[in-house]
Amino acid sequence: MKYELYYWPEIQGRGEYVRLALEEAGAAYVDVARGRRGTAAMMKMMEAHAGTPPFAPPFLKAGKLVIGQTANVLLYLGGRHGLAPKTEAGRLWVHQLQLTISDLVVEIHDTHHPLGPSMYYEDQKPPAKKRTADFWSERVPKFLGYFERLLTDGGGSYVTGRRLTYVDLSLFQIVAGLRYAFPKRMKAFESDIPGLVGLHDRIAARPNIKAYLDSGRRIPFNEQGIFRHYRELDA
Repeated sequence: MKYELYYWPEIQGRGEYVRLALEEAGAAYVDVARGRRGTAAMMKMMEAHAGTPPFAPPFLKAGKLVIGQTANVLLYLGGRHGLAPKTEAGRLWVHQLQLTISDLVVEIHDTHHPLGPSMYYEDQKPPAKKRTADFWSERVPKFLGYFERLLTDGGGSYVTGRRLTYVDLSLFQIVAGLRYAFPKRMKAFESDIPGLVGLHDRIAARPNIKAYLDSGRRIPFNEQGIFRHYRELDA
């Protein structure tokens, strides 16, 4: 089966977590909105009045199924491509971890748009500076410290032990994104999370992921996505 992934064509965003899973699995897929009239097709699916229309991208079409929400898509793909544990308890645990990552992604976004995405960044700079300071003093240690402990306590190369799951791929994206958005702050913090840094490097070296990162399929980080670099926030 060839999957159809629907997400905005100019950014990595939340769709990148799904792309990483598809690439690692070697799954056949098409990034629909990056093709001609693809965005229009995506919008049409969201505006449908029948079936189970998704609220927002990313969403995945798998045969007759249309699956929305990043964590939900990864739950589906993980069980079908060996990227999640086989037991129900294991699958629910990994899904729980992905939902925690989803919470972190919201907080990352809100560093530069604390008053909402409908306003320009230039109109919310003072609140953004305050939010970013709190994010790095309180939230980053809490979130990344939690995943660092899981890696250490698990005693393996990956969060759940010796087997890779989609959560490991998502944590790779978190580390890569924070390095782009906050290079100075992240460089100073990385000594506190050696396990996550090592995990990032192991994921980057995996054959399918390395091929993806070196290809045109990987959209570069830019100032339109979740991870945005504003020099004044990285002081």
